Amino acid sequence: MKTLVTGGSGFVGSAVILELVKRGQAVRALVRSRARPGNLADIDVELVEGDLLDGDSLKRAVQGCDKVYHVAAVYANWLTDMSIIAHANIQGTRNMLQACFDCGARVVYTSSVAALGAHGKSPANENAQFNLASTGDQYYLSKYQAEQVALEFAAKGLPIVIVNPTGPLGPRDIKPTPTGQLILDVLKGRLPGYVDGGLNFIDVEDLAVGHVLAMEKAKPGERYVMGNVNLALKEYFQLIAEIGGGRAPMLQIPAPFAIATAYLYEAIAAITKKPPLTTVSWVKVGSHYSFWDSSKAIRELGLPQRPIRESMRCEIEWFREKGYL
Repeated sequence: MKTLVTGGSGFVGSAVILELVKRGQAVRALVRSRARPGNLADIDVELVEGDLLDGDSLKRAVQGCDKVYHVAAVYANWLTDMSIIAHANIQGTRNMLQACFDCGARVVYTSSVAALGAHGKSPANENAQFNLASTGDQYYLSKYQAEQVALEFAAKGLPIVIVNPTGPLGPRDIKPTPTGQLILDVLKGRLPGYVDGGLNFIDVEDLAVGHVLAMEKAKPGERYVMGNVNLALKEYFQLIAEIGGGRAPMLQIPAPFAIATAYLYEAIAAITKKPPLTTVSWVKVGSHYSFWDSSKAIRELGLPQRPIRESMRCEIEWFREKGYL
């Protein structure tokens, strides 16, 4: 039997595939085109063409697989058509889990701490309740709703484990994701300042190991926050600048002013059709402290905790090697 990974050409998905191949598993990757993507160029993996919104293609993809890692998602803070996020992340998850349910596959679903909200400087855990609807952020809202879909299938008997990653760092952020783009913006001196907020981060390869351990060890229906270090945004930007060179933004911008500026960025983007430096909802999200406690995943699964400085160094070196910097 094979293992299917959706989103296998992406940042987290390719790390999961590399970990599975390293362990000698036969892996199939769901891709939108059979043209071999850069992140999978030299990896022994079967490619199967499909689309999360095409249920028949998903049934074909999962055929002959007893394990599925549903990693695929649209992670973006701005698109010319924002409805793409909800379609892929919510309906796409429903379609994928239905295909898994029909064939009896065991599933690890890659949710996000975005689905659990942001709860301040006191680290929250798997019991946290989503509280960021007021930000209007389409990605956060879609991940919350998609996780509800996963819980529905768990209640119906699908053997599914939910993992909630924090911000992954490391090589192969090929798109790049908003997390990776923020690193590039700091190193290129594009950020005029920062808001008072904080995030948690984890090495992407540690996260991939966590996925595999969740498949091997976790009981169906369980949820695991997978993170490592909590950092205020000011500390995070200083870390980027220290490792990558350059100067971190020094000015703390009051949230109302940052939001007003983001409205201007969005107005310009509406005309140019080019991504804005930031968005209103992204500033609102970033104005929270999203600190997390991953002790359950460490204790029950053995989630690795690589020093985050090493992860940041690897990501920046990869960006330089690939010409992003």
